[in-house]
Amino acid sequence: MDRGILRKWLNAGYIEKGKLHATTVGAAQGGIISPTTLIVALSGLENAVKSATEQQDKVNVCIYADDFIITGATSEVLENKVKPVVEAFLSERGLSLHPGKTKITHIDEGFDFLGMNVRKYNGKLIIQPAKSNVKRFLADIRDIIKSNKTCKTENLIRMLNPKIRGWSNYYRHVCSKETFSYVDHKIFEAIWSWAVRRHPNKGKRWVRSKYFRSSELRKWIFFAKTKDEDGETVNVDLVEAKKVTIKRHIKIRADATPYDAVYHKYYDELIAKRKIVTGSTTAPSWWLCWWNLFSPKVGKARVANGSLIKA
Repeated sequence: MDRGILRKWLNAGYIEKGKLHATTVGAAQGGIISPTTLIVALSGLENAVKSATEQQDKVNVCIYADDFIITGATSEVLENKVKPVVEAFLSERGLSLHPGKTKITHIDEGFDFLGMNVRKYNGKLIIQPAKSNVKRFLADIRDIIKSNKTCKTENLIRMLNPKIRGWSNYYRHVCSKETFSYVDHKIFEAIWSWAVRRHPNKGKRWVRSKYFRSSELRKWIFFAKTKDEDGETVNVDLVEAKKVTIKRHIKIRADATPYDAVYHKYYDELIAKRKIVTGSTTAPSWWLCWWNLFSPKVGKARVANGSLIKA
């Protein structure tokens, strides 16, 4: 770690609404420096844990910023071998384990990590959205709906869609189908209450015809009519979480680096599986641009003194 750059970064402050705020202690909440410094601070934790355990202990470490989980064959291994090493490792860096967030549990009981609940059911590992995160997300959606009781339908949909789409995309790689259906149902209940409240003197059929439409097999689509750039009338629909396709995440090999030509074919096949590039038998254009830009073999460009210089 370049300590000089780190020191300047910590003292740089942050800008909010055009005003510079100095940072004399700690790091700005939500800034990218916080996870970056933690990644640097926790670098070496896995090696420290591995050196204190044996292969039959089946110890594995997974770190993401300031959150990490360590798995082992037994609770005794984690309590007597792993935990003392972790506490000593953190103590050297002025850190400590949070008592309320640190626990040793069996995989059959499960645990939450990065908003996911990891647990074995009858010997099968299932990863799904954590109940606490689902509850927090729905509370946020309900707050938006309740605080916009008189706004235009189109504006409400445009406020809700990015949140629903973003939350669903985060959980699209795990077992979330049932959770997505549950979330859609709860959002519908909140929307229906919002619509009925706006028209206390109207019947439910009238409310349905005004705020909901049908399309093929879908019957209750919360929508609003608006004008597009050409002035034509179009429908703006509320996004449904259950429409997000569940697609398992493909892990990248630990030793695969784009700087090694040996792995070029591997990356091309990986991209094809993720359907980033479709209908093409050649390497993706962005890959060629990246390789031509930074590859020392091709020599299209070079990086010097932190700036991009054309060769």
